[in-house]
Amino acid sequence: MARQFLEGTWQKKNRAFSPAVVTSGGSTIWLAGHGAIRDDEGNTLAGDFTAQAHQSFKNLAATLEEAGGSLKDIVTMTVYIIDVRFGDEFINIRREYFDDFPASAMITVAGFAQPEMMVEIQGIAVIDDA
Repeated sequence: MARQFLEGTWQKKNRAFSPAVVTSGGSTIWLAGHGAIRDDEGNTLAGDFTAQAHQSFKNLAATLEEAGGSLKDIVTMTVYIIDVRFGDEFINIRREYFDDFPASAMITVAGFAQPEMMVEIQGIAVIDDA
């Protein structure tokens, strides 16, 4: 499977996303929204945007592993955040998980299905056919 991450003019450097990702071959995984109001031990993450973002990526990684992939296979993501002021923080967190950045949109929302949620990540991944 081939994958090309376009760099764009300002996207990769300033906002940690690719304006487009080109793939050929492979299988597509459509990822539901992943958020986190509790960590793996069941402790609340309410009010902690950073912890919720990291746990959301951890949850995405677990789902992708079950499907035969990993975070590096994500080619696009839509990120929903509760407050625009968390946008730059999310970008810095995303930099920790990717070398080649997926295409992305970030949207500020008025609320989530669970009131404690502060971030939710939905995406599409493409993995090599086995």
